[in-house]
Amino acid sequence: MKFAISSKGDPVSNSIMQKMKTYLLDFQLDYDEDCPDIVISVGGDGTLLYAFHRYRSRLDKTAFIGVHTGHLGFYADWVPDEIEKLVIAIAKTPYQVVEYPILEVIIRHNDGGREARYLALNECTVKSIEGTLVMDVEIKGQAFETFRGDGLCISTPSGSTAYNKALGGAILHPSLRAVQLAEMASINNRVFRTIGSPLILPEHHTCMLKPVNDVDFQITIDHLTLLHKDVKSIQCRVANENVRFARFKPFPFWKRVRDSFVGDM
Repeated sequence: MKFAISSKGDPVSNSIMQKMKTYLLDFQLDYDEDCPDIVISVGGDGTLLYAFHRYRSRLDKTAFIGVHTGHLGFYADWVPDEIEKLVIAIAKTPYQVVEYPILEVIIRHNDGGREARYLALNECTVKSIEGTLVMDVEIKGQAFETFRGDGLCISTPSGSTAYNKALGGAILHPSLRAVQLAEMASINNRVFRTIGSPLILPEHHTCMLKPVNDVDFQITIDHLTLLHKDVKSIQCRVANENVRFARFKPFPFWKRVRDSFVGDM
């Protein structure tokens, strides 16, 4: 088995990375940063996001494991005290692969040039560089509304506990094949009106955003911030690809949600 390790870069994470690398090499596993079967992320959810984008061309071949060295992470199953146990599991135990849906974003331009395609593990956000964002929203090819406000957030079920939740979106179990559209400070009055509620779209529905004004857009794909000019449309839907996680123990999603947002009363 070939493995790679991605570290947050702080002393604690780097120390764990080196320790795990040494242990796994002692078990005769091969370290391969280019074509790993397993990628171990040591740090937090942000570290795993970086690893996801680094290996986005190998999503059908690479599975991810998260070790969190800070606060509890939604993508991290393991803590530093469990490193030896995890190493033995990787070296000696067949693992279960769990696949979760991700988001496909296709940006097309008015000049008809090459379209830009991105994959997001958490979410995509769209904002206007200057002033209010004004977008025609189409769902499954039908006009739905004209949005006016600060921006729009399209999230995966895995990312529903991140920025989407801060916007008042629903928390979706990551096994659901859907995406969620949430508004950022929409303008609602006697003249302008939006739905005002998050929309959950199944995998066979496509959301198309079409600019009303000729403006530049700030578009984020997870932790990546992009500037796009002369945009014709932004298409969002459940991607054909999935993210794959290597599981060696149960992943109690709802317990993780409770521990992160409710805690002990």
